Amino acid sequence: MKPEGKNQAAAILAGLGGVDNIDEVEPCTTRLRSLVREPALVDVAALRAAGAFGVMVSGRVVQVVMGPSVDTIASELDDLM
Repeated sequence: MKPEGKNQAAAILAGLGGVDNIDEVEPCTTRLRSLVREPALVDVAALRAAGAFGVMVSGRVVQVVMGPSVDTIASELDDLM
């Protein structure tokens, strides 16, 4: 069972390598577009367990496909950061 609400945002934050690994996060249609400092710290399996439909990593850019709830999740991430 995937986490919901603030727990889901916390799980995504951890999957992206934690607050110190994130330079930027913004919602984009159905995805969270993130710029991370160290891509090796990104845990794709953890992001999927947190409810991501897909994860794409290209260099320092990580896109986490979350669906239509992405704006709410982005707001909760902002609160945690």
